[in-house]
Amino acid sequence: MINRYALVASLTATLFSFTALSSASALEMAQAQETQPTQGQVGKGTDATVSDQKIQAFAVAYLQVDKVRQAYSAKIEATTDAAAKEKLQTEASKEMVEAVESSPAISVEEYSTILTAAQNDPALAKKVQEKIQNTTPPAQQ
Repeated sequence: MINRYALVASLTATLFSFTALSSASALEMAQAQETQPTQGQVGKGTDATVSDQKIQAFAVAYLQVDKVRQAYSAKIEATTDAAAKEKLQTEASKEMVEAVESSPAISVEEYSTILTAAQNDPALAKKVQEKIQNTTPPAQQ
């Protein structure tokens, strides 16, 4: 259970770091963060170990998570009360995790791993970005 909370915290922190960024600038962010060491940093060549099917599943989940992020980011920015902001961030985090969990063929752990790997590997980031741009979001929600 602690691992799930750690994944949720990691996922939330990473996703909220994208708050001011559009999908098009995610690659630029990944390239900028390449030089910053992070815990569990994945080495070069990671893109070879992530299958096209997992990248596709990630793209579908990412688009669902991005919908949640967009819905909550405006609310969070418009809120001045710190407690209300924290509550909104918690709600957003839960919905983001649920969006990943409801996505086919990918777990929260796999999603988080691919997201981290893409931030540290420009080649994988490019593949992921291309897949996101060419993926039609599911009709649900």
